[in-house]
Amino acid sequence: MEIIVHDTLTAMDGLLARPLGERPAALRELLAPIRQSIPMPGDIVDIHHGGGGFRVDIEDPRYPAAVRSMIEADVLGQVRRELERAARRLGMAGRPGSLQVMFMMGNPDNEHLMKTAAGYYGMGGAPGWLYLLAWPSDEVIGKIGHLAVHEFHHNARYQTVEWNPATVTVGEHVVAEGLAEAFVRELSGPQAMGPWSSMVRGEAFERAYERIMADFDLAGMQHTSAYVLGDGPTRRFGQEPRGIPDMAGYAVGLHLVDRALAVTGLSATEATVLPAGELMRRAGLRP
Repeated sequence: MEIIVHDTLTAMDGLLARPLGERPAALRELLAPIRQSIPMPGDIVDIHHGGGGFRVDIEDPRYPAAVRSMIEADVLGQVRRELERAARRLGMAGRPGSLQVMFMMGNPDNEHLMKTAAGYYGMGGAPGWLYLLAWPSDEVIGKIGHLAVHEFHHNARYQTVEWNPATVTVGEHVVAEGLAEAFVRELSGPQAMGPWSSMVRGEAFERAYERIMADFDLAGMQHTSAYVLGDGPTRRFGQEPRGIPDMAGYAVGLHLVDRALAVTGLSATEATVLPAGELMRRAGLRP
């Protein structure tokens, strides 16, 4: 497998040096290679802004400094090295094909990115592509490579496990997020994990767990994201909230995966190829 990490940091550095009026067109050109893998309709600039990406319609002195800090920290090299380690662990290093990675700087004033997602998130559902977005705070800049591994795990998992947006279940989506974090932990230690699976505890966790388990077999991606991301993001994206605390699906998913791995003796790497229903059945957590 060839890993292609697009040099978006140099490109963003150049974009930010252009006159403000030229920046939207420069961003469209930068994102053109991944555009067909982003299913949302509309102008990619609007999609970028709506998803928490840095603004190309304002001057912000924080942006150039942030890009330079990521270049100096070799963030893209970090991403490549972590992905190469993950590919070897998953037995994909020698396979044909390619994995392309597009990293974008986030907007530090975007509430969803900074508060709900703790400054970084990614998407790994499009075959052969990873999309990563982050604002490089002190807490985040050293973890972008681990974010790439989390998203790569989704990409690798769904080469063997079926992901059909029409039939995917709440359980599969929730377990996939927990398993991706368990894989990051297995590969690089607990300090590499994202904060998402530890954001919800106590009564809120119990409420989310009960609801997710009750609707474990509910099918259709138009439903499943609400159980992963929680009510706040779900309302933001114009969908129906399901009574789930924000980001609770990550906590429930990791909890289920940890129980399943403990009972079965499987590693997160080994469990990658098992559908959620089969993993839960082997662990005695679901019929």
